[in-house]
Amino acid sequence: MILNSLAPDQDAVSKNGIYFRDGKKKVDYVLAYHYKKSGSLRKHAGRIQQNESSSRSQTGKQDHYLPGRSKDLEKAENEPQMDYHEDDKRLRRAEYEGKLMETGLELERDEETKTHGVGFVKIHAPWNVLCREAEFMKLKMPTKKVFESKETHGIMQKIHSLAYKLTKPIRPKVKEHKENLVKHLSYPFSREKQHLFDLSDKDSFFDSKTRSTIVYEILKRTTCTKAKYSMGITSLLANAVYSAAYPLHDGDCEGENADPNDRKLLYEEWASYGVFYKYQPIDLVRKYFGEKIGLYFAWLGVYTQMLIPASIVGIIVFLYGCATVDEDIPSMEMCDQRENISMCPLCDKTCSYWKLSSACSTARASHLFDNPATVFFSIFMALWAAMFMEHWKRRQMRLNYRWDLTGFEEEEDHPRAEYEAKVLQKTQRKEHKDKETEKEKLTWKDRFLAYLTNFVGIIFMIGLTFAIVFGVIIYRISTATAIAVSSSPSAKSNVRVTVTATAVVINLVVILILDEVYGSIARWLTQIEVPRTDKSFEERLIFKAFLLKFVNAYTPIFYVAFFKGRFVGCPGSYVYLFQSFRMEECAPGGCLMELCIQLSIIMLGKQLIQNNLFEIGIPKMKKLIRYLKSKRQSSVQLEEHAKKKKRYETDYNLEPFSGLTPEYMEMIIQFGFVTLFVASFPLAPLFALLNNIIEIRLDAKKFVAELRRPVAVRAKDIGIWYNILRAVGKLAVIINAFVISFTSDFIPRLVYLYMYSRDGTMHGFINHTLSYFNVSHFQPGTEPTDPLELGYAVQICRYKDYREPPWSENKYDISKEFWAVLAARLAFVIIFQNLVMFMSDFVDWIIPDIPKDISEQIHKEKVLMVELFIKEEQGKLQLLESFSSHEKDKKRAENCNNHSPRLCRSRSGSALSLHSHHLQM
Repeated sequence: MILNSLAPDQDAVSKNGIYFRDGKKKVDYVLAYHYKKSGSLRKHAGRIQQNESSSRSQTGKQDHYLPGRSKDLEKAENEPQMDYHEDDKRLRRAEYEGKLMETGLELERDEETKTHGVGFVKIHAPWNVLCREAEFMKLKMPTKKVFESKETHGIMQKIHSLAYKLTKPIRPKVKEHKENLVKHLSYPFSREKQHLFDLSDKDSFFDSKTRSTIVYEILKRTTCTKAKYSMGITSLLANAVYSAAYPLHDGDCEGENADPNDRKLLYEEWASYGVFYKYQPIDLVRKYFGEKIGLYFAWLGVYTQMLIPASIVGIIVFLYGCATVDEDIPSMEMCDQRENISMCPLCDKTCSYWKLSSACSTARASHLFDNPATVFFSIFMALWAAMFMEHWKRRQMRLNYRWDLTGFEEEEDHPRAEYEAKVLQKTQRKEHKDKETEKEKLTWKDRFLAYLTNFVGIIFMIGLTFAIVFGVIIYRISTATAIAVSSSPSAKSNVRVTVTATAVVINLVVILILDEVYGSIARWLTQIEVPRTDKSFEERLIFKAFLLKFVNAYTPIFYVAFFKGRFVGCPGSYVYLFQSFRMEECAPGGCLMELCIQLSIIMLGKQLIQNNLFEIGIPKMKKLIRYLKSKRQSSVQLEEHAKKKKRYETDYNLEPFSGLTPEYMEMIIQFGFVTLFVASFPLAPLFALLNNIIEIRLDAKKFVAELRRPVAVRAKDIGIWYNILRAVGKLAVIINAFVISFTSDFIPRLVYLYMYSRDGTMHGFINHTLSYFNVSHFQPGTEPTDPLELGYAVQICRYKDYREPPWSENKYDISKEFWAVLAARLAFVIIFQNLVMFMSDFVDWIIPDIPKDISEQIHKEKVLMVELFIKEEQGKLQLLESFSSHEKDKKRAENCNNHSPRLCRSRSGSALSLHSHHLQM
């Protein structure tokens, strides 16, 4: 259960820093700043009025609390002059805080803290300021009117109650997950209609999340204008006038003695690994962190739930491959020792002829992922992606209704500090040239150099990624050649596995390093563009970071899937890199097994190292460093440090919130691994599911215990990430079509079965896919140095390709079977792509975006709101009529005192008849 506010000991709470020193005014926001203390000047953190005469004359308010200001200014006259920058920051803070008090906010300073050299300004928003700003921001608040939100009868009610009882063990023990059949009607707050709202407890009417949002809005629009330089809170933070600005956490989240609060409840019921099997308390997350963060965790929860059926189907497909591996005729033929098939060398000179049966294990392993079930699984995953998007849209609408965001429209955000500074510089340049200046803004001409830098920078980064992949290809070729020279038979037999595994590990390390580099470069490229608003900045940053990280993560996989083994040539006419490195070939069983190894190692490596190890290890390392530093302190410092810090000091030492972009990015890249190449790795959804179960609790713990409380931001959707998800889902259909048709042997097997098989079975398929080569046709200097390694002289060797035999008129030319297979592959791509796209669009069309019960509830709320206002207007009319009739009766009584009773009676009768006629009208 949520215990909102037990009446705590006010002195204890105020000492802990949640309230002002009077123990009544709650701290809604904190500004922190660095200051230099001189040896003789000890600033006392008392409660006095700042700039008493000026503030009274400007605002007429008598209670502006900002400790130590007047006395400090008097003492500062006798102190040595501070350096210019510190003095400038102090003056800017003084002006900014004075303007904050003009808006009605109340401030209190504290410089006598355990965090040496850091001062804090605590901000409290009084009731009248909260009401004014809530009306400006059009915040929807619950009214007194209550109605039934769900009306279920008969069998549906029984099913609903049964489902609720069955899922009770996996529901968190918070208020939101109790059955609640009534809902308060919500309406944008208005000071004129305060009677509509339940204001019996004004302290809890606006919760801490709403209060901090209101204060932050005031902080953003309040400017410091000294020296013709307009500075809001973002500019002041960027210029180090303040070192931090943040709302407070509700209290401690760990420890048995911690007072009950929402943060502690979230820590116990959400941020603990012991509750991994439970639903997330999304409403409580939204109440504490705001709608934007609430939507992220709701989306992550929906994505993780949808991975469960995908994982089950993926496991079934994998088990089907395991069960049918002994019945697969092509792999049986490849493993048959009696088939004396001598294969051509894999490299020049150093490599010799080899038996096809030596690749038996690779062929059997390939069947686990290259079987007819993978085609079905690819279609299933394309439809799964469409279902996931539709399910999320419906879930999002339910949350919008529950969180009173149905009519919410995002207003234009305040300009960013950097944008305002650039506009100011442009204005000053024009003023210097004696030109008339209107309200300036940055045009494409001002940003042309930044756009050019962005274009060149992104092209260079993509080229760098391609160059690194090319370098790894050179490594693979040279390593394979080096191992072939080795005298170890085991090394020679496992040359493909060794080369593939080491190359993938190198790729993984490079991807992890470049991910961090590309993230920083994307931010720098976005900053030099100087976007106008925070929303524009975030969208541009997301686009650049996603583009670079997508290319970085998937380029090695694209190479194996679509380019490896395509440009090899044939014996006697091989293709060489730099006239010395021969292009590498796929294994006889195809490149799908190698693609599976590449995909699985990169996916698992990114999840284990980047997503989990970094997120767990780095905070633990920082805690260890802080602990080691504390052990080195002197005994006096240790005694000081042992004292309980105030809430705003504790929160100041937490890590600042840096946005949701990294959290979304790692999940979108994972979504790509799950959907783009799922035909080659059916177990990808399972590994993604296991990772996400940990990821949810890991992110939850980070937000609750390790980060400063972020400012709550209202949002009705996940923004540009939804469009990226849709694009990845559409791209997945195309890529899987090409993987099935070009990377796997599915299409060549079908073509052989229906066009070339003599008995309607797959017998003879391996022989059909291998071409013949006369060893006497090797180019001089490329033939094997040890041609008798197999124990006999080889006259004809085989290689995987569709080419004419050496005894044909057009020897070694591409055969007609190649064109038949190519036509079938292209036809499959077209049919598969259009069929799956049609099915996905059909799913999108048939499932409505807004659930029927939600649309009915929204309509019902509108009707109830209209009825409420009609009743209110009727009440006003009746009040006016009763008031007017009372006035008329009063006048009649005065007239009766001055005239005869008979005349009074006649007038009274006529007045009554007129009044009754008026009521009938």
